[in-house]
Amino acid sequence: MKSGQPFAFPLNMIEYHQVYLQKEEECLCCKVYLIMIIRCGVYRKAGRLNHTEHLWIVCSIPVFTAGASTTAVYYVTLKLVRDEDDSTIRSFFRSFKSNFKQATAIWLILLAAGIVLGFDFWFFVSGQMSLNGAVRTAMTAVSGGLLLIYLFIITYVFPLQARFYNPVKRTLFNAFFMSVRHLFQTIGILATDLGIAAATYFGLFYFPQFAMLLFLFGMPLIAFVNSYFFTAIFRKYMPKEEEQEHTDATPLLGEEDEEMKEAIRNLKGK
Repeated sequence: MKSGQPFAFPLNMIEYHQVYLQKEEECLCCKVYLIMIIRCGVYRKAGRLNHTEHLWIVCSIPVFTAGASTTAVYYVTLKLVRDEDDSTIRSFFRSFKSNFKQATAIWLILLAAGIVLGFDFWFFVSGQMSLNGAVRTAMTAVSGGLLLIYLFIITYVFPLQARFYNPVKRTLFNAFFMSVRHLFQTIGILATDLGIAAATYFGLFYFPQFAMLLFLFGMPLIAFVNSYFFTAIFRKYMPKEEEQEHTDATPLLGEEDEEMKEAIRNLKGK
């Protein structure tokens, strides 16, 4: 404002007050509407996660079906993260049925491998065999490294089975390959899962209500949180949804790997 010019309000005080109140009411309505939308979305997803928890428990009771059940959970949670509306029960059993043979084979292989690796690690750590310090340390490190690789694979294998068509051998290899290629995301997934597990454990002693809330959702809650990571990772290997023409996805092992290209083209859950 130049010197010597009188200052003038653009509106008189009454008009200014009316405009302010009108905008405030509009903002308030927008905030209320937004909160209602968010709450409806949260409640809807929470309800679906709770239903998925019940289905997962029932379908995992025979133990050998836990692989197919976990794959079905990820099939549902990956859809939830992508905001794809579908019946939870229908989606769960569709995936459970279509992936039963392969997911069960993967689960039994990993279960046997986990038992062997876990026993080996305990054997060397507990000092069941009289070994000198250097040998014992080396064997413990090797056993721990194999357990870490196992943990990487089992973290990725069921989400991969829920999203891609691949043979068992290829799915296991892809799980290891992706976990190493996206190492920072893998660490984030494991840290998140550990945090949820720790919160549940300590909640039992200090916050029983919070612990009960976690138990209502259980494994599907972990799968749901992980699915945000996996959705971002899997997007790198899928055609862009925005494009009308489905171009080839980025292959996992290079342009020359035709088998991998074909596997990525045959996506599930569309």
